[in-house]
Amino acid sequence: MSTTASSPALKEIFNSARLEHIASEMLVVYPAFDAKAFLHMANDGLAELSVMQRMARVSECLHAVLPLGYEASLDVLRDLAPRLNSMFVSMFLPHYVASYGRHTFDLSMDALKYFTRFGSSEFAVRHFLRDDLAGTLKVMHDWALDANEHVRRLASEGSRPRLPWSFHLEPIQANPDLAAAILDALKADDSLYVRKSVANHLNDVTKQHPEWVLEQIEGWPLQDRHTAWIARHALRSLIKQGHPRALAVIGVGGKAQVEILDLKVTPAVIRLGEQITLSFKVQSTLGQSQRLVIDYAIDYVKASGGTSAKVFKLKTFDLPAESCVTLSRSQHIRELTTRRHYAGRHAVHLLVNGERLDSTAFDIIA
Repeated sequence: MSTTASSPALKEIFNSARLEHIASEMLVVYPAFDAKAFLHMANDGLAELSVMQRMARVSECLHAVLPLGYEASLDVLRDLAPRLNSMFVSMFLPHYVASYGRHTFDLSMDALKYFTRFGSSEFAVRHFLRDDLAGTLKVMHDWALDANEHVRRLASEGSRPRLPWSFHLEPIQANPDLAAAILDALKADDSLYVRKSVANHLNDVTKQHPEWVLEQIEGWPLQDRHTAWIARHALRSLIKQGHPRALAVIGVGGKAQVEILDLKVTPAVIRLGEQITLSFKVQSTLGQSQRLVIDYAIDYVKASGGTSAKVFKLKTFDLPAESCVTLSRSQHIRELTTRRHYAGRHAVHLLVNGERLDSTAFDIIA
């Protein structure tokens, strides 16, 4: 998910109208449902809650209103799942499982497998991993072999060591071998949805065990285009750092033999919300073709007056012998939920095969 948990736009997915939708669909699948009580509780203090708190609120209010046992409630919620009009909203269903079903492992794991097809059970399954790591990983390995791409993705995404918006899985952080069989089963998956998850899982692992990730990937069939895609994206953090083994995996032979010409940012002075364009030429100084990975970093000014660098992917390509190419990239400089901007000089650094070769700058004015 690309938006933070405090995002107002995402938060409003669980607004009063959506709660009305949930209540009306519950009445269809369970006519005795007390919609009035549910809406009264769910709307109470809604404005102050974050998106994840709102998701939890829906789960809690359903549990409070449904006069049924856990298994009977699951039957109702299974009927509800395909009627909901938002995949993200559907995530309150696995939250219900994690909140009220951890006493009955098999039934709840089956429910998570079912509900993940309508949204994702990635957050909920982590509670089961924390309770019973070995048993849950065994089930998730079976999920990695499932015919449904949503179930296969859950196997990888749910076991990510550093899944955003969730707690870290410290045992898998410490020992990535624990989830290795799941990743190996998905290393050539034909679903982009699954491949992105596998790459993100491995990128998480590179934060603590880069050599482990490289050993895994170097042993994979990189001639397979799906596997090669996962490798490139899994190693993106190491590639940005210029890690030699990571660069070698994607066919980059070390230090670039190039000169950077005419590097500039235009306009050189902007106001927040405007666009900059980075442009430059890359001149080969080598008598044969070479593969280049070109990124750029912006040193964003912080409220304290210091800076914090953010690296952006630009292009990976083969540069013919002694040739010259012109490249450019435009970027809007605007407020994001993940980044605030401050006035001042912002340095821009050009990185080729992980090495800083040239720099320029632009200014943001108030």
